[in-house]
Amino acid sequence: CKSPSPRQNMPVRYFIMKSSNLQNIDISQQKGIWSTTPSNERKLNGAFWESSVVYLIFSVQGSGCFQGFARMGSAIGCEKSQDWGSADFGGVFKVDWIRKEIIPFQFAHHLLNPWNDSKKVQ
Repeated sequence: CKSPSPRQNMPVRYFIMKSSNLQNIDISQQKGIWSTTPSNERKLNGAFWESSVVYLIFSVQGSGCFQGFARMGSAIGCEKSQDWGSADFGGVFKVDWIRKEIIPFQFAHHLLNPWNDSKKVQ
């Protein structure tokens, strides 16, 4: 996989990545990789090539908090990983973890998503 080249004057993109369990987050933090469903791959790859940087904010479904955030470090390739044990996931891509910390949603309630009817970011 190719590392991103500096893309000056391009937008920064942010995505909330929901995981079904904490084990997937732990694997990602240990190995510096992530995998998502094929339906998300197109959006993430487009953002990777059209943005200066793509930040991924991770949360386990039902946890009521974020588990940290990372920078997308490569485009999503065709190689799959058995680490997650699900055939529903697509290709693997590199992530560079910036902060690994549990942050309750209540700390981000002031953040609203204008592309999702100004709903709270969680």
